[in-house]
Amino acid sequence: MRTGGQPAHDGAMTAHQPSATPGATGSLATLRRRRDGRLVAGVAAGLADYLGLDPTVVRLGLVALTLLGGAGVPVYAAAWVLVPEEGATESIAAGLLHGRAR
Repeated sequence: MRTGGQPAHDGAMTAHQPSATPGATGSLATLRRRRDGRLVAGVAAGLADYLGLDPTVVRLGLVALTLLGGAGVPVYAAAWVLVPEEGATESIAAGLLHGRAR
């Protein structure tokens, strides 16, 4: 018996439909490297915008990944190459694949 004001689960399995993109309020956000507020390539600031977090939290997470096994550097480098910059139509990797070097 439930008393918390929430309806009881009927036991039926249904597919979970995600609402909007993380951090988005009412619109679909896209992951982009920011031009303003960047320290290196805008990866942490862009990811923070996408997730609705403070950029310092993302930066500290990347530092922790780096110190606890070294994953922070390759993750940052991959995002730098794979995530497009604000105002760009494609990422650096897509530009290289299509023959348009930056």
